[in-house]
Amino acid sequence: MPEASTAVFEKDNFNAEKYVKNLVQDCVGGPELQQTKQKIQSLSETVSSTLKKHVYENYMQFIETAKEISHLESEMYQLSHILIEQRNLLTTLRDESMLDDQKNIIEDQSLDPNVNEEQQNRKAIQLIKESLIGYKGNLDDKVFIHEGGLIELDSNDYRPICRIHLFLFNEVLVLAKVRNEKKLEFQTEYETKKIAVINIKDLDGVNKNAINVITSDGARMFQCINSAAKLEWIDKFEHAIKFHQLKKPKKAQAPQPPTSLKFEAPQKSTDSELLTLSPTASEMGRVIVENLPPEWLVTAPEEIQAEIAQRHFEDCLALLQKCEDHLAQDSTFHGAAEIGEKIKTLKGSLASVLMHELSNSQSRSLQAALRSSRRPLKLLVEMEKSREACGILLRVCTSAIRTSQRQARRNNLAVSELFFCDVALVASEFLRAFSAKASCTSALIVWCNMELQYFASQLIKHYLTKDTQLEMVAKVVEGVREPCLKLREIGLDLSYHMEGLLRSTLGQLLDEARYRLVDSIGRTEDPWQPYNLQTKTGLRTLLKEFDVLGIDFRAYVTGDTWINLTQATVSFCRHLLQTTESCAYLAKYDSLQRDSEMLIRELFLSQHSIKPPNSLNADMNFVAKNKTYMAEVLLPIAMKRFERIAGKKPDLLMELHTQLRTVPPKPKPRSVYQTDVL
Repeated sequence: MPEASTAVFEKDNFNAEKYVKNLVQDCVGGPELQQTKQKIQSLSETVSSTLKKHVYENYMQFIETAKEISHLESEMYQLSHILIEQRNLLTTLRDESMLDDQKNIIEDQSLDPNVNEEQQNRKAIQLIKESLIGYKGNLDDKVFIHEGGLIELDSNDYRPICRIHLFLFNEVLVLAKVRNEKKLEFQTEYETKKIAVINIKDLDGVNKNAINVITSDGARMFQCINSAAKLEWIDKFEHAIKFHQLKKPKKAQAPQPPTSLKFEAPQKSTDSELLTLSPTASEMGRVIVENLPPEWLVTAPEEIQAEIAQRHFEDCLALLQKCEDHLAQDSTFHGAAEIGEKIKTLKGSLASVLMHELSNSQSRSLQAALRSSRRPLKLLVEMEKSREACGILLRVCTSAIRTSQRQARRNNLAVSELFFCDVALVASEFLRAFSAKASCTSALIVWCNMELQYFASQLIKHYLTKDTQLEMVAKVVEGVREPCLKLREIGLDLSYHMEGLLRSTLGQLLDEARYRLVDSIGRTEDPWQPYNLQTKTGLRTLLKEFDVLGIDFRAYVTGDTWINLTQATVSFCRHLLQTTESCAYLAKYDSLQRDSEMLIRELFLSQHSIKPPNSLNADMNFVAKNKTYMAEVLLPIAMKRFERIAGKKPDLLMELHTQLRTVPPKPKPRSVYQTDVL
């Protein structure tokens, strides 16, 4: 084949059929056609070989490119690491500059040092009230202790959130958010007796000079400008936390609480010095020595704070209980009240941290939330915080269940089975955690009822809407009933409540289905002739289909393809049994049994009462035969099917069957001839 022919193949308007016709016309005889075929075959092999070569070359280039991409990915990772380090450095510099720019309200204003501290305190409070935007609290009876600007950090990744200015008083801690115009906008306030401060260990490249303030809303993390400011804030917080324990004089300087518990042991005296002491003095010295607390109790508050910061909650609770037991046995030593108050405050802080830990599992799946909640739940129950803990746990479970329900609806999954499985999981975990707290069981019952109401409303909204087919309604209801009954295995029966929630909607759907189905009867004209299936295969298929439904038409088969009933009667048999099955599932609810039977009864009577028009010369014996079949064969089969599924006797259908048997139809006398061959 010449090379010019290759160019012909590459043209856009190349037509294979036209090209072959031209070849055939140009070739003379079979040998030339055979040579042309061999040349085309050779060209095809050459092109195929060239294509393989190009594919191999492309593959090798792809491998080389992949290697280059791998090296580039490694370099990008290194570059990303360098950028992260630079970002952390710039963030640190920015935070320090932000804190440097933020001036204190009181330090910027000149307070007259010649006036007493009470007047200075009033002046400071006045300046703070003027600088705060949106604050409506009362600071007049408070004692100002400290203020300063800090950076609030995210407790998960330690990233800066916003600039915060703190005003610390003897009774409250006021938080203000710093706006771009360096204005202070009031954010919130906390009582100092309900907060605790934890010193956070500095981590290189993550956070430095940070403190963790445990409040009633959870833990909040703040970053100070330097280590000196951090220590000062910790010291001032300790002042404020213990300030409310001391009584303030009405017209005198506010007392300053001690920064730490200090107990001075008496100096050692020689035997000669003890002899010179009076008996009373010696006895007082022994009392002072005996009233000193043990060293472990003095350092216990600091150890408890460290355990909370390191999330060693079990060890923290054990130490708290040990301190409480010791104080309960002996509270006569010097400083017992102060230590007791601090232990009480730290116990409240531990409870707040545990509840915050329990609430943090809200964004997880239900299984993960329950697993992560076991540890804080156990500790909270030991701390006698069962009521608060069970409330938080149930709120977390509510969020997880409703999220999984939304995902299941989007993915077209079985929402009913998922819901009741989740309820069973929550109930089992709840009873395990609060087995010793019988008073919490009522909270679980109330929660189950509330969740059941919400689930039923969503079920009606998405699956039981108007014009829903009866078969789909029965499928949805049966999908709810079976997993709901399984809850009885753990002692939780919600079936009656579930039936009550769905009763009204299901009743309306049954009424709508009854009107719709009865209205459809008789819409198609019936020739009142035997049913011809046209082929033997069609007849066999029909017989097998009705065998599954429990109906045997073989006694009514005539000829090769005929059934000695009308097509309308045969179709109605299928229709009635399918409707009976759907109604039987709904009739498992006692409140829906009568409505379900009424639908079947009216549907049957509508078909049974159809008569051929006067214009149609129909065989009345054949008409009577169809009606007799419906009353004597079809209706009993439907009754048995209803009873087998619903587990109840269909009283209305049994009554109807009795009525139809007592009044048999009267066939029209025949005067010509009889034919049952068809």
